[in-house]
Amino acid sequence: MTDARILVVDDNRNVLTALDLLLSRAFSGVKCISKPGQILSELRAGSYSAVLLDMNYTAGQNTGNEGLFWLREIRKLDRDLSVVMITAFGDIELAVTALKEGAVDFVLKPWDNQKLVATMRTAVSLCDSRRKILALQKDKASLKAELKGKPARLIGKSGPMRKVMALVEKVAATPANVLITGENGTGKELIAREIHEHSDRSSEIMVSLDLGAVPATLFESELFGHVKGAFTDAHSDRTGKIETAHRGTLFFDEIGNLSLPLQAKLLSVLQNRTITRLGSTEVIPVDVRLICATNMDLEALVKEGNFRMDLLYRINTIGVELPPLRDRGDDVLLLAAWFLREFANRYNKPGLKMDGTAEEALKKWSWPGNVRELRHSMERAVILAENKMIGRDSFQFNNAMASSMASFDGSLDEVEARLIKYALGKHGGNMSAVALQLGVSRQTLYNKMKKYGL
Repeated sequence: MTDARILVVDDNRNVLTALDLLLSRAFSGVKCISKPGQILSELRAGSYSAVLLDMNYTAGQNTGNEGLFWLREIRKLDRDLSVVMITAFGDIELAVTALKEGAVDFVLKPWDNQKLVATMRTAVSLCDSRRKILALQKDKASLKAELKGKPARLIGKSGPMRKVMALVEKVAATPANVLITGENGTGKELIAREIHEHSDRSSEIMVSLDLGAVPATLFESELFGHVKGAFTDAHSDRTGKIETAHRGTLFFDEIGNLSLPLQAKLLSVLQNRTITRLGSTEVIPVDVRLICATNMDLEALVKEGNFRMDLLYRINTIGVELPPLRDRGDDVLLLAAWFLREFANRYNKPGLKMDGTAEEALKKWSWPGNVRELRHSMERAVILAENKMIGRDSFQFNNAMASSMASFDGSLDEVEARLIKYALGKHGGNMSAVALQLGVSRQTLYNKMKKYGL
């Protein structure tokens, strides 16, 4: 029994009775009508997957013109609905005309019961497929519209940011792969989205994936997809991230965390521009613009043997380095004002402002967590604000550390090493807490501790 509703239209009562008995054993719902004038109202009232439509309704007429007329009317109402034509007059030319007009098949009377049921099941399956495709297209269109509707959030007037924005404008117009580098929290994904939005792929979607967050056991399934039964929990087919980004942009964050075996698999995809889902032998061509990001020194990882040089060349056609917030001057105040408006609206606290002490504190702080840390600090200040003015006391800066760092005269590596050492002492060696405070992944923290001998 197929779960589908079928509408049968024929002016012969005996034929309707025979078709009702036959099809009711194969489909969950069958409605038979003898007057074609009832077709459109019946289709509007019920949800049907297929129509079995006679071609002649007037005595003495065998041209099929009446059936073709109603076929066109059905198609005007619902182009995804499957229509199968049935007639007692075998005319190949008439059958071809009906198929050209949009019918999915043609059945002659007297019919073979098994063949007719099989034909109607195929028609139902075709209708279901059309409707699923339409639903997916609508979902994709909605997603694109949502992404396109997101406001730009690249904010900055400092010299370093103007250079970044100028480079982004040049890069976006090309199909080149881009590698975005910079400390955690500097806004690498925002730069990737800016490149996408100003590229010739902007009408498609940008698919993002944090490679540092994908377990090695799920990497292939996540990127390439799988077919039902490919592994124990593969209960249905799944499209991978790369295939989803077809004709759009694929953004890989934290690419430095990728293991060597997985780097080799990714390189193969980039070279061949094809993927194969897990459990399948079908080779699927893909067309994506690749943007990667990392806070690691990939060239150093290449020298250490932890990153493939050929993969680095593939992903680094153009490099964009984001400056840390501490090097962006008054951009910190521009960003703080932006976040203040955002969170004041979100938490329904209109009229909030920062006083001079708050602005001075924001400018003096080194922002180890960069823009992400600033955003978090502004949200907390807005939530805890008890009046219309946000002052220095609204922020949780560590005065001892700030004073120590302000008076420290050393290289960037020495500053970074001292900051990590301070955080380790503050959190008693709790690596998760240290990584959270510094705004880096645990793997990045381990790498830096190894680098500085901590």
